[in-house]
Formats: sequence, C-alpha cells, structure tokens
Amino acid sequence: MSSTKPTRREEAAQDKVARILAAATALFAERGFHGTAVPEVAKQAGVGAGTIYRYFENKEDLVNAVFRHAKQKLKLYLSEDVDFDGDMRELFHRFWLNLVRFAEENPIEFHFLELQDHAPYLDEESRNIELEVLAPIWLMGVQARQRGVVKDMPAEALMAMVWGAFVGLMKAQVLGYITVSKEVLGQAEENCWQMIAR
Repeated sequence: MSSTKPTRREEAAQDKVARILAAATALFAERGFHGTAVPEVAKQAGVGAGTIYRYFENKEDLVNAVFRHAKQKLKLYLSEDVDFDGDMRELFHRFWLNLVRFAEENPIEFHFLELQDHAPYLDEESRNIELEVLAPIWLMGVQARQRGVVKDMPAEALMAMVWGAFVGLMKAQVLGYITVSKEVLGQAEENCWQMIAR
C-alpha cells in the first residue's frame, strides 16, 4: 500500500511548523516561557505572527507543542537498545549513555526540557507524554528493587536522585562551572549507580 505524497501546500505548511517549533524551542530554552513573546518566535522563524496563530491557538498551545516534540525525541533516545531482562547495571549504563547522547546531540531541547519548570503551563497531553518518557526508567527502578540490586526506596525516589544528579551536572556545564568530559561522565555514572546500589 503506497502512501500519498504531500502536496506543495502541505509541505510548505510542514516546513513553517518545523521552523516555528525550532525557533520557539530555542527562545523558550534561552528566555523561558514568560520571557518569550510570540512576535519574537515569528521573527526568528521567518514567518508573520499571524502565521503562528494559524497553527497554534496561543503561546501556551505553542509551548506545549514544543514540549511534546522534544519529549518524543527524548523518548526515542531513551528506548534505544534497552533490555529489561538483562543485567540491571548494564541497563543503567544503557540509559545513562542514551541520556548523554540526547543531551549532546540535542543541547537546545535538553536545556528547554530539563533546566526549567514546565508545570504551570503543561496540558494533560503533555503531562501524559512526560509519564510515558519516564516509564521505562521507573520500570528499571522497580525491577532493580525486586531483584535486590538497589536500595529499598520507592522507584520514583531512585529515579529522581539519578535524574537530578545528571541534570545538575549538565546545568553546571551550561553555567561554565565545569567541563563535562567523557571521563567525568563515566565517573558521574559510576557515582550515581553507587548512590542507589545496594
């Protein structure tokens, strides 16, 4: 069964939406939600402000679209080459490598997602995607507890400790406090594992 090729008009619309999302991601990451105005997004995307409102109802709708787009990308990275039936330490290593790769290959999306508080404007769809993205890591925590590999704490607490440490490390690099080399990342991974391991 062949798929229908998009028309030129549809391709032009897709291109505009992609440019709007890219511009909005960069501006929201740099200035935050409240510090970013829709006309600034339009200018950076090379479209009129009215064009944005053709695709997005308001700024909250736009920032939720940016959030979902970035989270879906993170979800793809985190799920790559994970094996829940294998060794828990190796699974932790795989998640860590996937997270590092996402942060390195998508620095603007990572900055937008992890260095800001999104709770005030997230809609239900965005909150559901957030849960979907975190579910595999939560499951790893649950299985690792059941196997007696990690400390007897709620999986959510274990996940928050590791996630917080990783984000803190990346934030320190963004702020210029440290240079996060491959060696530092490896040491940080081992320390995070030791923090939660039995």
